[in-house]
Amino acid sequence: MKKAAPLFLIDSLKVFAALLIILHHLSSYGQIAEDARRVLPGLMTWLFEYGRYAVQIFLVMAGYLAAQSLSRYANIQFSANGLLKLILNRYLRLFAPYAAALIFTIACAYIARFWVNDEFVGQSETLAQFLAHLFFIQGILGLDSISAGAWYIAIDWQLYSVLAILFVSFPRYQALIWLISVLAVSSLLFFNRSGDYEAYFIYFIGSYGLGVLAYLASRFEDPRIKRLAKVALILIGLIIAAASIQQVWLRNILAWFVALALYLWGDAQYPKEIVQKSIGKAIAWGSQRSYCAFLIHFAFILLANTLYIASGLYAHESGALAIALMLVVVITSVIAASYVYRWIEVPANKLKV
Repeated sequence: MKKAAPLFLIDSLKVFAALLIILHHLSSYGQIAEDARRVLPGLMTWLFEYGRYAVQIFLVMAGYLAAQSLSRYANIQFSANGLLKLILNRYLRLFAPYAAALIFTIACAYIARFWVNDEFVGQSETLAQFLAHLFFIQGILGLDSISAGAWYIAIDWQLYSVLAILFVSFPRYQALIWLISVLAVSSLLFFNRSGDYEAYFIYFIGSYGLGVLAYLASRFEDPRIKRLAKVALILIGLIIAAASIQQVWLRNILAWFVALALYLWGDAQYPKEIVQKSIGKAIAWGSQRSYCAFLIHFAFILLANTLYIASGLYAHESGALAIALMLVVVITSVIAASYVYRWIEVPANKLKV
């Protein structure tokens, strides 16, 4: 298949969400976060409280892009083997950089335990824990996460697998839209409000389903399907608004507005005035490497906190130095992500069942 043209809004959201989640984790873990909070208490508190909402952006975009991918198989009769290939190929797409990041994070955590006595470093990893991560079932088994972003990769694969099954089971799409809408509303109003379901797709399918509907409402070829998906997207927005009268859930509101933005501008190409400029090239470059940056950054948070404590710099209680180390983590994460992308993710994309 021809390589899809880069899309400005999606690339921008990828870069923004990846950067926000890195800053959220920097504001959450270790002595560096504590000392930085002394200098910038308002910003650090905001990143800690609201930075995690970047996950909603990831989820909506993931649903949008998954629907884009799976809709290419419209009107194709799939066997059970064909469906299994789709799901396994998604697993392979996620696996190689994810496994490399896990191994690197385990090595960094091993080093950190010599100097850092903090809960976020965790206990020594076990073989069973590592294997569970490789098969994306660590959350289902109730095992501690090796890396701060590992849970999201497992959920992404669950969501894609469920969506692939639904797309193949309902090739005419009308029933698919209503079923996704029911699942999304159930998740947004019930399952997403209980931590008991955090290890399962049903907890996150509300935001993911909004992304699916946004794609079907804007870019699907059949006008009847577009109209039905648009109605479903509007109805879910009204339900979220009505539910907010009783209790406001910002993450649900954010997810709907991200879906609305993708519906309106999801297929927008790069504006001509910036496509050749440095900012346009930087966004496109960062978008390609955002997945690897998301995977690798926690290891550098471990290393930065280890350096901060082992060198005795923490004793100065210098918030400015802590802020500087946070910037170093961001920069090194981006540089490392570039190498992981070039050496691991791109070659691994050729792996297909």
